[in-house]
Amino acid sequence: MEVHRGVSWGLESTPDVFWPELITVEADAIIGYDATLLCHEFLQEEYRTGPIRVGERAMIGAGAIVLPGVEIGDGAQIAANSLVTCDVPAGETWAGVPAVPTTDC
Repeated sequence: MEVHRGVSWGLESTPDVFWPELITVEADAIIGYDATLLCHEFLQEEYRTGPIRVGERAMIGAGAIVLPGVEIGDGAQIAANSLVTCDVPAGETWAGVPAVPTTDC
C-alpha cells in the first residue's frame, strides 16, 4: 500500500487483504471507522481486480465500501455506509447504495 503523510485510519477499517499494493491513499485523507477498500471482487463468471486511489484530503465515512478500480478525487467526501461503485470527482459528496452525488450531506 502507498500511504502518504497525515492519513487517518479509523478503527477496524480494512484495506484489501489480497491486493494491498493496489491501494494509494494521498496526504491528509481520512478512512473512517469500519470502512472497507476492496481491490478484488468475486463474481459468478469472473474474478476482478483494480486499483483504488483515495485523493488528498478526501474522506470516506464509517462503514463505507469502495469497490475495485475506483478513484475518490481530492477533497471528495463519501457518506457513512455508502457503496462506491464508480469514480467520485474531486470536491463532490456522494452517498447511498450505490453512492450517487448529493447536495444533502
